[in-house]
Amino acid sequence: MKKIFFLFLLVSITKVFAFSQDLDHILNELNRDQSPDYVYGTFKGTSIINGQSVEIPGNADLHFVMSHRFGAVNQGVYNFFGLDQASARFGFEYGLKNFASLSIGRNSFDKVYDGAVKLRILRQQTGMKNIPITLAVYSAFYIESLKWANENRENYFSSRLSYASQILIARKFNQQFSLQITPTFIHKNLVPKPVDQNNIYSLGIGGRYKLSRKISLNGEYFYLFPGETSKNYSNSLSFGVDIETGGHVFQLQFSNSQMMFARGFITETSGQWSDGDIYFGFNLYRVFPVNRKRSLKS
Repeated sequence: MKKIFFLFLLVSITKVFAFSQDLDHILNELNRDQSPDYVYGTFKGTSIINGQSVEIPGNADLHFVMSHRFGAVNQGVYNFFGLDQASARFGFEYGLKNFASLSIGRNSFDKVYDGAVKLRILRQQTGMKNIPITLAVYSAFYIESLKWANENRENYFSSRLSYASQILIARKFNQQFSLQITPTFIHKNLVPKPVDQNNIYSLGIGGRYKLSRKISLNGEYFYLFPGETSKNYSNSLSFGVDIETGGHVFQLQFSNSQMMFARGFITETSGQWSDGDIYFGFNLYRVFPVNRKRSLKS
């Protein structure tokens, strides 16, 4: 009887242990399904080339951004293919709670100051929810600080202001390829002529193809919807290379636009690729983790 009892007890303990192992496995699978598996590194920087991407700085991360656009390459040897001339922008971007960012900057072109907020509404993920895209909204204002062309007339500060609003919709299809579309609205308080548009609409498309862990190719195009502005200016077309080096992201690019703020490169691009109006430039990001304890994923 004792042998039978101990045998029964051993079989029971074995079954209980096996059941507990199966239960742990089931619970782990359930927990895994209930935890969001976020997509990281849709784009390498907070901009694709000139335009914004869906990326934002991490929580409490401060980005210092230095940008340069040189003169057109068709200026020849005398101006060293545009390198003797340059337009610059420097700015700061600060991440808030992994879903928002604030930015400020100053452009040498037209002496424009800019400020913006970006909010990430949806984030591409699998697991608890299957969300196929990342969705963000971007709103910016611009203050042109050039001296008035005619200081004797009545000039208003509001005439210096313009605004941009964008919806950023992106998807990372695989480890190599990401795509974004960017419906855009631009408003200018003051335009050069009465027939010019105060309200301008555009649709942007941008993409990234990752060549290696550190290098990717980018492209970007902004189409101006028909109107008086579209008759006077060109659509912005840009190509670039992103290079990550430690705490830096280095973006090299060629574009038919020399301006680095949305009101400028979307609505006031006059260059033509076919005429050699190509501007070489770069963006340099330096990340300063103000208070961060997390790992980076690309």
